[in-house]
Amino acid sequence: MQAGNASLTVGDINVHDVVKRAIDLNDYSYLLEKVPYTQFIGMSVDRFGDEMVFKLPTKDDNIGNPILPAIHGGVIAGFMEMSAIVQLMVFMQAKKVPKIIDFSIDYLRAGLHQDTFAECKITRQGRRVANVSINCWQKNRKQLIATARAHFLLDQ
Repeated sequence: MQAGNASLTVGDINVHDVVKRAIDLNDYSYLLEKVPYTQFIGMSVDRFGDEMVFKLPTKDDNIGNPILPAIHGGVIAGFMEMSAIVQLMVFMQAKKVPKIIDFSIDYLRAGLHQDTFAECKITRQGRRVANVSINCWQKNRKQLIATARAHFLLDQ
């Protein structure tokens, strides 16, 4: 990683340019393609005005309990954390990737082997720290499978 004057460059990727392109085109697949983990789990995102809805598709590689079958808890947590990072990057038009300080998750019910969704809310954004709450559901937005809180150190 190299620190540039205006934004962070990771390899040949200028973070600010990638985020700006995603916002300008309202196409976040280019941004997600730059993160190997999002590709591995199959994550996608759609934006509707100020709301972003993140999707974790039904994928056999994400199963943790083949008997139910259910999604691995670590996959759900990673999906929720990545959702919070992308939400922050887009709404702050980030020049750098925010650094996770703390992540706390509550699993409310089994995440069955089906499409899973997440939405994030930036609950506090200061100059140095941002707090994000994340809700995760499957068929019914009111029947959450997990909630989480994430705290990030922002670009200074």
